[in-house]
Amino acid sequence: MSDHHHSAGQGAVLLDIGDDVGALIVHMPPHLASVEIEICPPGERHDAAPRQHVGVHARPGARGLTAVFPALREGRYELYVKPDGPTKLVAHVRGGQVTELAWPT
Repeated sequence: MSDHHHSAGQGAVLLDIGDDVGALIVHMPPHLASVEIEICPPGERHDAAPRQHVGVHARPGARGLTAVFPALREGRYELYVKPDGPTKLVAHVRGGQVTELAWPT
């Protein structure tokens, strides 16, 4: 079974935040259009078990390209290009809040 859906990511995203769950929006550079970004707790091997991942897309109302993680437990996370790229960004997600960061160019 494939973990990719051909029409996923093209529309608006419903954020599911509250209590200890927040969301993460990462503004992406144009050269990463259509790649997939994975996320994991700091220090874990990137090529370990399947990780939560999202595509990089232009979205309605967004400034350019974004990768949106709509529901993450509060904590620190490493982000990298799927499947096992080097860590490019570290995020701290807070429960009940939306965190916005820019991917380094």
